[in-house]
Amino acid sequence: MTTPVEKLREYGYELPVPSAPVATYIPVTRTGNIIYVSGQISRTEGGVITGLLGDTMNVVQGGNAAELAAVNFLSQIVYSAGVELTKVKRVLKLTVFVASTPDFAEHHLVANGASNLIVGVLGDKGKHARSAIGMAALPLGAAVEVEGIVEVED
Repeated sequence: MTTPVEKLREYGYELPVPSAPVATYIPVTRTGNIIYVSGQISRTEGGVITGLLGDTMNVVQGGNAAELAAVNFLSQIVYSAGVELTKVKRVLKLTVFVASTPDFAEHHLVANGASNLIVGVLGDKGKHARSAIGMAALPLGAAVEVEGIVEVED
């Protein structure tokens, strides 16, 4: 059976060690078997993926940024919460924030980049409720930010 980390590698990713928070917050909180993951932006070794959907970025580029933010989301579960991805019982909710122009209306398509990766890596356990929200701007000029709630095994 293929593990979530092996599936992530099929997408061409390794779980990165998360960056330290740049403001006054912690990356995850846990109460019982529920983990809340703070917003994760599309950050690579080369820096933050910046842009504005409907202006400097198209839907495909935005979806790619959302996919990378989802990789960082999964990384927080492992590194900050100390939970292996095999112990994820269910991704309960994702919220995808999309930096966009006022007339951009395809936030849901950008958010699919995150959702498709999460489901691709975790299978049925990755199926989740979701909100896709347009924003005037995101921290550090990021194009996309993903936060979520995850239930894990004991």
